[in-house]
Amino acid sequence: MKKNEKLRGAEGFDSYYHELYGDRWESLRNSLFSDGAYVKLDFSGSQPYFLDPASVCAALCLPVRESSKVLDLCAAPGGKTLVLAGNLSEKAVLYSNERSAERKMRLSKVISQTLPEVLSKGIVVSCSDGATWCRRETEAYDSILLDAPCSSERHVLLDEKYLREWSPSRTKQLSIEQWALLSSAWRLLVKGGYMVYSTCALSVKENDDVISRLLKKFDDVRIASYEEVISCFSTNRNTFAGIIEEKEGIEVMSVLKNAEKTKFGLHILPDSSCGAGPIFFSLIQKINT
Repeated sequence: MKKNEKLRGAEGFDSYYHELYGDRWESLRNSLFSDGAYVKLDFSGSQPYFLDPASVCAALCLPVRESSKVLDLCAAPGGKTLVLAGNLSEKAVLYSNERSAERKMRLSKVISQTLPEVLSKGIVVSCSDGATWCRRETEAYDSILLDAPCSSERHVLLDEKYLREWSPSRTKQLSIEQWALLSSAWRLLVKGGYMVYSTCALSVKENDDVISRLLKKFDDVRIASYEEVISCFSTNRNTFAGIIEEKEGIEVMSVLKNAEKTKFGLHILPDSSCGAGPIFFSLIQKINT
């Protein structure tokens, strides 16, 4: 990668990801230019919400039914918060956080417009830096979703300004930020609790490599098996029936089954999932040591 580290802009972008994906990069790159895939979430609120089925998959793989306190640490624009809300028990509280004040306002609007009061009243929206949250409390949440800020290559490709300014250092800087969020979230998770770490990034540096760092830092990390992930998804998907409206050919279960196994998680890529994704996610449990 040393040669490519000197490349910037569109040429550097293509060189970097071609080295990661080889001959597949052309088809994957082309798929990122598509409009993507969406399913409709209808909670009988004032408005429905349209969300990438890959994002639905990631959120549905977090066990929340037995949780009393759930945290969505980087929640805006709010799609995954909606999925979590649809699976909570009646007495549970969902803490939906966003560090940007502007994006927090958008998050609040999505919740109020999409969810009926019976669900929205169980959500506490906050504006805080997730990377420093662990300084205020520890081991306080039964389930945590961390959808970390990432390279978001689909958006980079579709924006000439971002593509022109792209360099490999962007991935490195984001992985540092992701680690700060993940290590904080890990300290916030109760023993026995589960976390989903997810990104919409293509680079292993922002996905498996961040999880690898967690495993090296803490001795109470357990990566859930593929069978566990499917089981949790199926349980949550059943309680989600009636809320999600799938298009022909775009079913969340089939999208999940098309996910490609990585060292520590699953990667849903649009060239093999009818335009869904990209989404990487890993289900992790904090065990007693």
